[in-house]
Amino acid sequence: MTKKLRLALLQMPIDAGRPESNKKKLEALLEEAVSAGEKPDAILFPEMWNTGYALTEIDKLADRNGEETLAYLSAFAQTHGVYLIGGSIAEGREDGVYNTMFAMDREGRAIGQYSKIHLFRLMDEEKYLKAGSEPGELVIEGERAGMMICYDIRFPELARTLALGGAKLLFVPAEWPNPRLHHWRTLLTARAIENQMYVVACNRMGISGETSFFGHSMVIDPWGEIIAEAGEEETILRCEIDLALVDEVRSRIPVFEDRRPSLYRLD
Repeated sequence: MTKKLRLALLQMPIDAGRPESNKKKLEALLEEAVSAGEKPDAILFPEMWNTGYALTEIDKLADRNGEETLAYLSAFAQTHGVYLIGGSIAEGREDGVYNTMFAMDREGRAIGQYSKIHLFRLMDEEKYLKAGSEPGELVIEGERAGMMICYDIRFPELARTLALGGAKLLFVPAEWPNPRLHHWRTLLTARAIENQMYVVACNRMGISGETSFFGHSMVIDPWGEIIAEAGEEETILRCEIDLALVDEVRSRIPVFEDRRPSLYRLD
């Protein structure tokens, strides 16, 4: 029995500190994604698409409680009958700003929320952002999926926690810069192989300040094969996956049954 999903990944530039400009770019790509060719079942955006890494201004730029973003995503998902895995935004709360992603179902209902757990010191995230405290999960077409953001992929424990919870699919929005393309491809592939799950990762492209971003959004299957990969240009990466393959791979190599967690030191 097949469990196919058509995916679209919006690989776009992000103009740091200009939420309205970024929203217009996103809107144009979303309209193209649902109108050109076969309509996707689910669409993924990049990390911090609303503000980019304008961290010194993030308090005033952040979307308060994600209200504007949630309203827009809900309306679009309902109008077009698609799942939206809304990348992540700067979300302002009473206690600070979080790097948060939201997910919507085909009826425009919120089905998942996740705030980035691991803050990236090389970009001073820990100085301006608050860290999340819960893993991110959702259900898409009856199947469990997980959410991680960018730097999170360097922490295999989080991906394994999601897989042990039943996730067959991992969504990863990112702003992963040059020169670490090899890390990006290797870490994503490792998370797919070790957890026998699909990994769907959407990276931004373009230049922000002195930092350049290489794109290379990709979809990796449970065998670790890259089945779709973008270049460095702005694009919509389209791909179809079959979640039934996850069950097949997990039955052929029973990694989860062969675990011996009592012998693992996890702290």
